[in-house]
Amino acid sequence: MCGILAVLGCSDDSQAKRVRVLELSRRLKHRGPDWSGLHQYGDCFLAHQRLAIIDPASGDQPLYNEDKTVIVTVNGEIYNHEELRSQLSDHKFRTGSDCEVIAHLYDEHGENFVDMLDGIFSFVLLDTRDHSFLVARDAIGVTPLYLGWGLDGSIWISSEMKGLNDDCEHFELFPPGHLYSSKEGSFKRWYNPPWYSESIPSVPYDPLVLRKAFEDAVIKRLMTDVPFGVLLSGGLDSSLVAAVTARHLAGTKAAKQWGTQLHSFCVGLEGSPDLKAAREVANYLGTVHHEFHFTVQDGIDAIEDVIYHIETYDVTTIRASTPMFLMSRKIKALGVKMVISGEGSDEIFGGYLYFYKAPNKEEFHGETCRKIKALHQYDCLRANKATSAWGLEARVPFLDKEFINVAMSIDPEWKMIKPDLGRIEKWVLRKAFDDEEKPYLPKHILYRQKEQFSDGVGYSWIDGLKAHAEDHVTDRMMLNAERIYPHNTPTTKEGYYYRMIFERFFSQNSARLSVPGGPSVACSTAKAVEWDSQWSNNLDPSGRAALGVHVSAYDPQAPTSSEGKGPAMITLKKPRMVEVTAPSLTIQT
Repeated sequence: MCGILAVLGCSDDSQAKRVRVLELSRRLKHRGPDWSGLHQYGDCFLAHQRLAIIDPASGDQPLYNEDKTVIVTVNGEIYNHEELRSQLSDHKFRTGSDCEVIAHLYDEHGENFVDMLDGIFSFVLLDTRDHSFLVARDAIGVTPLYLGWGLDGSIWISSEMKGLNDDCEHFELFPPGHLYSSKEGSFKRWYNPPWYSESIPSVPYDPLVLRKAFEDAVIKRLMTDVPFGVLLSGGLDSSLVAAVTARHLAGTKAAKQWGTQLHSFCVGLEGSPDLKAAREVANYLGTVHHEFHFTVQDGIDAIEDVIYHIETYDVTTIRASTPMFLMSRKIKALGVKMVISGEGSDEIFGGYLYFYKAPNKEEFHGETCRKIKALHQYDCLRANKATSAWGLEARVPFLDKEFINVAMSIDPEWKMIKPDLGRIEKWVLRKAFDDEEKPYLPKHILYRQKEQFSDGVGYSWIDGLKAHAEDHVTDRMMLNAERIYPHNTPTTKEGYYYRMIFERFFSQNSARLSVPGGPSVACSTAKAVEWDSQWSNNLDPSGRAALGVHVSAYDPQAPTSSEGKGPAMITLKKPRMVEVTAPSLTIQT
């Protein structure tokens, strides 16, 4: 991932302004440590911090058309760039960068080319011929993007909030799947798939069609000119990513450059469920496996850095981001610049454990649609910013446009969780890869119960965070929470602790408004909390809050904590992994 910053139509085109834009752009240097670029045209500035994945030698940005009248700064990867180049045979390309096609597509098609891009992207395009500009963000919002307005009438675009929050009077999230045209002066949704309307699909389930769509999504993400690997937690989604990558790596351009030996990476507390499962999958697939350990104290010590980089105070996002943040640093230290990850599957297939309580297929499908639309504020934000903090790129094949179209066209009756028929969560995905002749994974891994990442790294991680917050947030502070933080008032001491840190870094009201809120159980939307009356008394984003579903669920009869917002004890329905003393962030390969 790269970092982009654009200031358009400012009242000051002086050298001092250029220096200020460069200063702000350097706040994004962690996203792109390989090169920096800035193009100024009158009162417009386009800056770029590059992470070189494709064409490291010549693909520096900003990028241009033939006569440099069109300038573009891009964060992302265009997986079909070779196919698009073949359609632009009359155009002369300056670099081998996959993103250069954007400038030429604009010359050829005007503003109506965005849907032709197959990939993840955020870009700002400046047409100096009429002084117009175009801004666009990918379909689901895998790449982050913020839009701000200055008092001088300027418009600001940045990959992260920290690039513009100090210089804008107001800023907000740039909506995924949209473009903004200065000619029209408004947003337009360019991404219009059938599922977006939330109408109920009726296509019969075909496991081979689903399997082929996912394999295609993984294969196209093997496009790289740098070393890469896969994130492997040992859960279903990351294990399938690893299995498909391992099966199809040979014969690709990446294999010719870097060999056919796939590297996999996992993080967890010593003895955590993920470490054990990931080790087993890695042995089965024959990957070179790298296992990182961290302690609860390591994670707590990193919380401030995590919140600064992730730019949220959402509890479950911070819980899950911290181990990923620590792991990403170690991965980058090994010389790896790109990883393939498993985000998005739970939203598409109803994989979170609260989906067991979906009353009917209509509610089930509606919730999956709501979850996908909100991904840019949760898992996409985490996966992108936690890795980009260390100059590492994460690619997510489950959020491939074509794969989503296939998966979301399936009649949701097939996705419904029906234990009496042997259908657990994500059964349609598991069944698609249940191949008796050429198994992708061991059966017990293929049918392993869902663990949220923040749980799977070790149950004592979340318990440790709650205990730490208990020590730093008093009952008296909680009594005044509604007056101190009237928007998205924290209801737990853990949430209050994160909010205090966030407000130190991002004190603007626009920053507070950029973070979603509302009741949630086991990562549900507020609407799905209505599915079970018991949940309203146990609002916690952990998967263990899915009472009666998770095998290590919270005890609904346990005494409540001093926060009065959930149980203080946990009942164990199977032996629980416990944390043991571990060296700080050791690595086993």
